[in-house]
Amino acid sequence: MARIRNPFVVTGKIAPEYFCDRVEESARLIKSVTNGNNLVIISPRRMGKTGLIQFCYDKPEIREEYYTFFIDILHTSSLREFTYLLGRQIYETLLPRSRKMIKLFIQTIKSISGKFGFDPANNLPTFNIELGDIEQPEYTLDEIFSYLSHADKPCIVAIDEFQQIAKYPEHNIEALLRTHIQKLDNSNFIFAGSERHMMQEMFMSAARPFYHSADVLELNAIDAEKYVPFIVGHFEATNRHIDASDVKRVYDLFNGHTFYIQKTFNESFADTREGEVCTLDTIRTAINNIIASNDTIFREILSNIPEKQKELLYAIAKDGKAEQITSAEFIKRHRLTSASSVQSATKKLLEKDIITERNKVYSLNDKLFAMWINKLYGNTTML
Repeated sequence: MARIRNPFVVTGKIAPEYFCDRVEESARLIKSVTNGNNLVIISPRRMGKTGLIQFCYDKPEIREEYYTFFIDILHTSSLREFTYLLGRQIYETLLPRSRKMIKLFIQTIKSISGKFGFDPANNLPTFNIELGDIEQPEYTLDEIFSYLSHADKPCIVAIDEFQQIAKYPEHNIEALLRTHIQKLDNSNFIFAGSERHMMQEMFMSAARPFYHSADVLELNAIDAEKYVPFIVGHFEATNRHIDASDVKRVYDLFNGHTFYIQKTFNESFADTREGEVCTLDTIRTAINNIIASNDTIFREILSNIPEKQKELLYAIAKDGKAEQITSAEFIKRHRLTSASSVQSATKKLLEKDIITERNKVYSLNDKLFAMWINKLYGNTTML
């Protein structure tokens, strides 16, 4: 019997038949970059930025006409790491596609070319360079951009969690990258980020180098009217059944957050046999399993948050969406200290990207983290 693939993909590449909606967003992305524009994508983490970019990269009008690169710089902490990651990604992406471009890469990136190895089996150099081999990152970065300018196809470079460059210890990184990027006439960039306030400041403040340098796309939740039938349809297509109202309850619970909805139904699908109905109890078990699997991570996050910030964090988690958080009513109801302490804690939690603010409404960036906190303190409101 042929193995049935779980249609609710949570890791890796998503096949088109398992990709839900994003019709307008993908059309906007493709239109921007194929018409010579750069694009900023702002959305909460795990809302589907990476999946959207990779989905568009696989479209024939992109795949056949462009070299495409993608790097996630969330874990980087310096220009050296950024340069290393970008160089490695470009090399490894082109290796199976163009020997001509690989040869040009070695010839252009002279500052580290002597560090390349060689594979006699396929007669190609190997990128066995270590981070420490990048001795002059600004010079190597200049060579990388020079290489892109001589590519025999136009290039699209996506940089995920782009706001991370603002945290590097080196000065003027934004200005340095902006200078390189604006000189390229054959490459376009996608700057994706999850820290809304930082991304908006970088691209919408007249005082910053990237001001008005790219189109802006805000990636919000997929509409329930599209997401619910998508989930029900994939259950039905494999002779499994689920009530649309139960799917909607999960959608509302996670405020349409793509990853946690996908993860919930990935587990629920796995626990539902052919011919059976996926019940609410099955879904509840899946959600509890997801919360439990993140317990160690969430405890580690809490251990690094000072007490005053925790008090505000718990208050926001309990409310779900908190308004007027410096008001006497909010402070009294949650037994907080004072408006000034709330203001101070708010600033720190925003800087750490633990909470987010939109139209003066505050919430935790990670809905599952909020659920875990509420469960820990007996305030849980599950399905």
